[in-house]
Amino acid sequence: MPSLAVKLYSIFFKLSKKHLLYNLRTQTRSSLQNTKTFGTTCRPDESVAASNPTFIDGVATKDIHVDPFSSLSLRIFLPDTVVNSSLANAHVYKGYSPVTAGKNSYKKLPVMLQFHGGGFVSGSNVSVANDAFCRRTAKLCDVIVVAVGYRLAPESRYPASFEDGLKALNWIKKQANLAQLGNGNGKRLDGKRDKHVFDEFGVSMLEPWLAAHGDPSRCVLLGVSSGANIADYVARKAVEAGKLLDPVKVVAQVLMYPFFIGSVPTNSEIKLSNSYIYDKAMCLQAWKLFLPEEEFDLDHPVANPLIPGREPPLKNMPPTLTVVAQHDWMRDRAITYSEELRKVNVDAPLLDYKDAVHEFATLDILLQTPQALACAEDIAIWVKKYISLRGHEFSY
Repeated sequence: MPSLAVKLYSIFFKLSKKHLLYNLRTQTRSSLQNTKTFGTTCRPDESVAASNPTFIDGVATKDIHVDPFSSLSLRIFLPDTVVNSSLANAHVYKGYSPVTAGKNSYKKLPVMLQFHGGGFVSGSNVSVANDAFCRRTAKLCDVIVVAVGYRLAPESRYPASFEDGLKALNWIKKQANLAQLGNGNGKRLDGKRDKHVFDEFGVSMLEPWLAAHGDPSRCVLLGVSSGANIADYVARKAVEAGKLLDPVKVVAQVLMYPFFIGSVPTNSEIKLSNSYIYDKAMCLQAWKLFLPEEEFDLDHPVANPLIPGREPPLKNMPPTLTVVAQHDWMRDRAITYSEELRKVNVDAPLLDYKDAVHEFATLDILLQTPQALACAEDIAIWVKKYISLRGHEFSY
């Protein structure tokens, strides 16, 4: 059973979330109509961590607003291994962007696109808990983590957050192409090489951290709770796009206690409907706030991964690691999805943690528990199978 501290925290957490859901339901349609296009990525009561472009605890961070027509934003986590590289011309980071023009021997790291949880209606990529989790992941996996601040419901209902996830992946593709131009691979009409690419306002469009240190050919998706639904959607779109995404290649995805549901309840959805942290009634309210009224269906393709006819075929999906918790009512559907992937020969291991609750490895109060630490290390071991330059020498 979960500890007494977890049980007490769950009570206060549920009260807080139910109050938030009530407030969101009672907002007038007119107030939502004014903000649904641009949207919001963070609630006023969310505790946020400021970004810091210097290396604090081994990771530097910066925030980027990438879409002028919405509130979509990104936080980039850069581990200090890019500085401690043994390369002869390794860059000594001084708190500003590295030089990206010309031939530079910077250490290249895989890129991990991370989607936070919160039932589509809360949470943030810059929250204290998500910041700490992404810092830990960046260090353990030795990757550049790009945490996506997608638009929240009900201000921006489906498909806003899923579109934001795909926009983030396409932004990484764009940055990779711009980086190739910045390295002298592109030429102007006069025969001279382009070293920078500017927009119509004369501002460089190149993100220097990704240009100097990112390797988009080793891209991993990681989703937490509702963010796992977005990660799975982005993975499917990446499979459908194929070579159109080059040089970005999604080599694996991690689904942490995904926010799956369906019209026919599973065994865990019946027995654990009043489980810790998120109970089924709360999640149903979140889905009603997220899906448009005319599209509300618990068997919606973004809600239930097991409905027939979903494209692309499961056999084309990337390797998928699924994390579930013993005391999570959503566990059975995630386990079945993992089993279906294995049936078609997709590498899809399952990590099932005893006495754990939903978001046991990502909630702020639980981040330092042995289970959370073990989960982060287990994820790093598996992810390294697919991001190592020397092949699959890391055994799971």
